[in-house]
Amino acid sequence: MEHLNIIIVVILIGGWFGGKLMTRVRLPSVLGMMLFGIIAGPLIRTNAPQIFWDIAPHLRSTALIIILLRAGLGIRKEALKQSGVTAALLSVIPCMVEGFTLTAVFYFLWGFDLFTAGAAGFLLSAVSPAVVVPSMLSLMESGYGRKNEVPTTVLAGASVDDVFAITLFTVFLNLAVGAADTRSGLAGVVVNQHTYVLTELIKIPLGLLGAVGFGVIVGLLLAAYFKRHFTNIRATEKFMLLLAISIMFVEVGNYLHLAALLGIMTIGFILVEKADYIAHELAQKLSKAWVIAEILLFVLIGAVVNTAHAVSVGLPGLAAISAGLAARSIGVLLSVSMSRFTWKERIFCVLAYFPKATVQAALGSIPLALGLPHGEIILSLAVLSILFTAPLGLISIRVFGPRLLGIEMPSSDDA
Repeated sequence: MEHLNIIIVVILIGGWFGGKLMTRVRLPSVLGMMLFGIIAGPLIRTNAPQIFWDIAPHLRSTALIIILLRAGLGIRKEALKQSGVTAALLSVIPCMVEGFTLTAVFYFLWGFDLFTAGAAGFLLSAVSPAVVVPSMLSLMESGYGRKNEVPTTVLAGASVDDVFAITLFTVFLNLAVGAADTRSGLAGVVVNQHTYVLTELIKIPLGLLGAVGFGVIVGLLLAAYFKRHFTNIRATEKFMLLLAISIMFVEVGNYLHLAALLGIMTIGFILVEKADYIAHELAQKLSKAWVIAEILLFVLIGAVVNTAHAVSVGLPGLAAISAGLAARSIGVLLSVSMSRFTWKERIFCVLAYFPKATVQAALGSIPLALGLPHGEIILSLAVLSILFTAPLGLISIRVFGPRLLGIEMPSSDDA
């Protein structure tokens, strides 16, 4: 337990210091947090007790819930109406184009079987909401891209993008495991793969719609309760209830195979629409909680990164990831082609869809743990994608965002 206390202190103080150091040289603070995690990773992995690794996924999950609640609370109904179609296209098309491009690369050029190639492709295709959402919120607060609601569009699209990537990764992973079991003589594990694929594809829209519906119900109930007891419950207590219910929402959503993270955003959106003054109060509390959650999330992402894995796939791995980013960029441009965005805003959308970190860190080791062929290569590719795209995306958003997006401060009517 003493080691656990020391590890937590090292993570919080080291991550904070790393963030401040990056800010001094005008780079994103989260980049410093993640780099500290990578540097301190061997120390953390060696000295952290097992209980730390047992709770680490829950800490990452809670941090992600906080940022997605902030995302939901940051979306206005008028902005969503303005960017609805574009946000919906950005939720699906870039992920699909990149995922299937990488599937082809791994199948035809790397010698993966089709299902393993699909699992690897969609694992690498997931954009990181933990990187994108805070960056978009920061730009929104500063008034950048307000005219065409560009940050809001990217925020909504990137959050749902993750849902599609994780869902299709799971589909291909299960098919790959079934195929491997069949080859091992355990026939009958996947009796009819075509039926299975169809069933899983049908589950995707059901999971999305179910999560949104469930989120609307929870949001309405919370809004009614908070409004009724507004003077009796302090802001900190409202925040505690919201966070606790959101954590339970994720647990129940995962059990019911719903896109729980999308439901979390929906709760925040409903609170804004039904109890704006309470939502503002909660947003302030979530912003303060994010100070600690951000350090935990990005240091832990860095801590699980093993640079030796990234080196093992070398230039071919970097070329594959770059091919995926090129395909994603085409997907983004297709998604915004019918929008009112200027060409500068379209370039910004391309850059904003680069960062990968959260999903790759959380799920990268699963194929190897399940004994899939090429599992170690997939893990190495996941690590390399974090090291390459997270800094590239973060720096691109923070440096070029203000230059590519016009600035327009809220009018007195919006205040």
